Amino acid sequence: MSETKELTLPSRIESVDQAALEADEFAKSVGLDDEFISAIDLAVRESVANAVKHGNKFDETKQVEIKFSRSAEGFEVQVRDFGAGFDPADIPDPTNPANLLKASGRGILFMRSFMDEVEWSNHDGGGLIVKMLKKQ
Repeated sequence: MSETKELTLPSRIESVDQAALEADEFAKSVGLDDEFISAIDLAVRESVANAVKHGNKFDETKQVEIKFSRSAEGFEVQVRDFGAGFDPADIPDPTNPANLLKASGRGILFMRSFMDEVEWSNHDGGGLIVKMLKKQ
């Protein structure tokens, strides 16, 4: 059995908290525990913040599409922006001593540490999609 919740939010920083709240409520409604929900919360916050800030560049005419899915495999989060996209390999490694004081790159590190799978892809209709899975 699989359950899904989808939402579309405007490209503003307040959408980060709203997306996290929706993720928390959905995760609780499908019976996940607090530790599991904390990891999802942080990954949702990072991915939506990236979509708003880097993807859509705070352009409120562009939306952020978010989808939460609960399946036998675990909990999946999908976030789509409508920006130009990027190659994750181009982001400097924040754990490299030369990059420790740089502001960028940490969100990807956080998402990868809190979730079991994280992948990016370009959407056929434009924008970038990040898919994250937290295994059960």
